[in-house]
Amino acid sequence: MTLLYRATEPKRPREVIGVRRALIVLAVLVGQLLAGHGPLAGPARADDAGGRVALIGVPALHWNDITPSDTPHLWKLAASSAIGSLSVRTVGNVTCPYDGWLTVSAGTRSAAGYRCGAPPTPEKQGDGAVIPGYRYLIDVAGQRYAGTLGQSLKTAGQCSVAIGPGAALALADQQGAVRSYRDSATGLTTADLERCRMVAMDVDDLVAPYLKDGPLPAEPELLGPAERRQALRQADAEVGALLTALPAGTTVLLAGMSDHGSVPHLRVSALQRPGAEGRLLGAASTRRDDISILPDLTATVLAELGVAVPPTVVGVPLRVGDPGATVEQLRRADASAQTMRSAKGQYFTALAVIQVLFYVGAFLLLRRRTHWRWLRVAAVAVAALPVTSFLVNLLPWSDHVGLFGGMLAWWAAITVLALAGPWRRRPLGPLAVVAGVTALTLVADLLTGTTLQLNSFMGYSAEQGARYFGLGNIPFALLATGTLLSTTVIAHRWPGKVGVAAIVVLGAIAMVLGGSGLGSDFGGVIAFVPGIAVTALILSGKRVSLAKLAAFCVAGGVIVMGFAWYNYLQPPAEQTHLGRFVGQVLTGEAFDVIWRKLEAMLATLLSPNLMPIVIVAVAFLVYAILRPEQASAGVVPAAFEHSPALRAGLIGTLVSGVVGMLVNDSGAAVLSMALALAVPLLLATGIGAVAFGRGSAPGVGEQLSGVPK
Repeated sequence: MTLLYRATEPKRPREVIGVRRALIVLAVLVGQLLAGHGPLAGPARADDAGGRVALIGVPALHWNDITPSDTPHLWKLAASSAIGSLSVRTVGNVTCPYDGWLTVSAGTRSAAGYRCGAPPTPEKQGDGAVIPGYRYLIDVAGQRYAGTLGQSLKTAGQCSVAIGPGAALALADQQGAVRSYRDSATGLTTADLERCRMVAMDVDDLVAPYLKDGPLPAEPELLGPAERRQALRQADAEVGALLTALPAGTTVLLAGMSDHGSVPHLRVSALQRPGAEGRLLGAASTRRDDISILPDLTATVLAELGVAVPPTVVGVPLRVGDPGATVEQLRRADASAQTMRSAKGQYFTALAVIQVLFYVGAFLLLRRRTHWRWLRVAAVAVAALPVTSFLVNLLPWSDHVGLFGGMLAWWAAITVLALAGPWRRRPLGPLAVVAGVTALTLVADLLTGTTLQLNSFMGYSAEQGARYFGLGNIPFALLATGTLLSTTVIAHRWPGKVGVAAIVVLGAIAMVLGGSGLGSDFGGVIAFVPGIAVTALILSGKRVSLAKLAAFCVAGGVIVMGFAWYNYLQPPAEQTHLGRFVGQVLTGEAFDVIWRKLEAMLATLLSPNLMPIVIVAVAFLVYAILRPEQASAGVVPAAFEHSPALRAGLIGTLVSGVVGMLVNDSGAAVLSMALALAVPLLLATGIGAVAFGRGSAPGVGEQLSGVPK
């Protein structure tokens, strides 16, 4: 399919005015969004009136472990605290205790650089200790920020007490030294702890049995229920011993710190201080009222002690939220995440199989010119499937039956809506419904806190920790495709300047929502801009060359860097990964980030679930255009003949999909989902055009009469 298009007549002045007005509207929108993007949390400031803090880390602890009978001290602590879920993701898919404590030390996601287990045992030196091989972390493993927490306390003149290897690692300064160290809390008195305002304890009784062979086990659960309960009782006793010795008025932080096997989980997070009891515990870093990350512990400790939080710390102080938090609520959150995770591979496999079978069936039925009505129904149903993974979160579900039952209900509802209304007799009617529902669902989700993308097959999950808010890469592909196809329906109905303005304005609104603080999608903006521009230019009868396409991609990069620069100018506690990327560019760390994303993108090209969708969709589309009578009985050319605007929208979608694949670490997932929505709807439109004998829309057909097909 060529990207070179030529106008048959010069652009009329009214169309120029329409495009200019659209650009003015876009500029106003961007300005309002940037000006109105308020902070989620205030910056941490040094305060000499800081209190006492105790950080109790219990690696492997999740909310299912805490019960009144097995863990009375932990249960009592949770009952008097604000509680939430802790995402312990660092660098790998699962986090060992070494990496968890190292991340708290650095204030940013960190890893020792190999498949690790427990933190190293400190070497005692007088009352303190030194972490053996500490320079390895900085010189070899590249963990340049290791020791940030301990060094900040040391610089501020704050002493600290570390109990256990993990706590020593967290509180060590940049030379690996800890001023005061104890192996355990046994024999510890209140007088011992009153000397320093900061104490951290590594309670490793629960995770130790999992690390008997060194690294984390390569299986989900190594211990039986009885063995785990026994380890929990020992850990609870250690926690109780420290709680008894803490000076009055100490703020207590309880954290799950790490995973215990091959499957990531949401872990325990609790904050005990006056007024926090029974409330949710979250952080602005995740924009969730009940979820926080390990670097938030670093920021919280420093803020509670009145020590300035260094700008390299990516976490923010924990935020006590609304009342009504329950342990059962947090247990369900992890159960939902595990339900989604356990079925995600099968879901994408099934999606790939459905797509492949659909194209094979479409090819055979179209060649035989039979059962076209049912083929149209199947095409609409296949296109309606992706958005159901978001809409199901509007329904209560807790297991696989509820999850897939809810998705099937939404699938049927959208398909019936697209094919049962009066618009069903219009070739573009089903396309408008499915594409519109997809785009509006994601726009509404962006405007309401992205609750639909969290714990969804097409979105993201907190325990995996790749993203906690905003627009994910696959949702971007669906938003871009749904928006471009929906706006081409407007361009079909109102050709000329109205249609072009609709493409530019509505596409730009979706792009700004995705790239601003609401969506925080870096690669999406780079890909969306050329898609919008190409669609608008084709509708205007302008030529689209490779040079212009490259310029549009550069423009997308400039726009997203504008978003990123604005975000970078905010206080560190208010920055998203867009702003932090600017900081990484300035410090020279951006190359490592880009390289990791490139490796991830290339890995998706070998995905057995994603590439089949890309291959069969592209093969069918190309064959249907080059050999229309043999491949599709002419229904694809019929769709373009009925609506040249649809051709423009499809080309814009392909441009966004290809560019999005190249600039996002999700790679082939972006293009595959764009095709999964666009190509079946194109086929449904073509069948409708042939079945109902509709000609091309007046005005647009004349405007593009010279465009090669």
